[in-house]
Amino acid sequence: MTNREFDQVVQRAIRRIPEEIRKHLKNIMISVQDRPSPDILDEMGYPPDEALFGLYYGTSLLERSLNEPPLYPDTIFIYQEPLEEFCETLEELEEEIEITVVHEIAHYLGMDEDWLIELGYE
Repeated sequence: MTNREFDQVVQRAIRRIPEEIRKHLKNIMISVQDRPSPDILDEMGYPPDEALFGLYYGTSLLERSLNEPPLYPDTIFIYQEPLEEFCETLEELEEEIEITVVHEIAHYLGMDEDWLIELGYE
């Protein structure tokens, strides 16, 4: 799949996210990358062949301070190659991207896995 085609799938997947969750993306940049760098995987304690689909980079809302605002914009990285390798159909790819983005929004909000389960994103 070309980068442009994948970007279109990402946009469709984001539109599938319920508005009550999607509204939190207004202040978050989404960046599609081919795959996570070895440094990112190492920093997270993952083996080099780990299939990481996404990553939230920033300071969660629970950890923010009014006195020390974040230095960088909050970003959700979506990793195209691991997602494409994992998913067999376009529908599965859209669904997995949706789940990944919601999972990363949860990190931004400082929510835990229980919140995701309550929303039906296991």
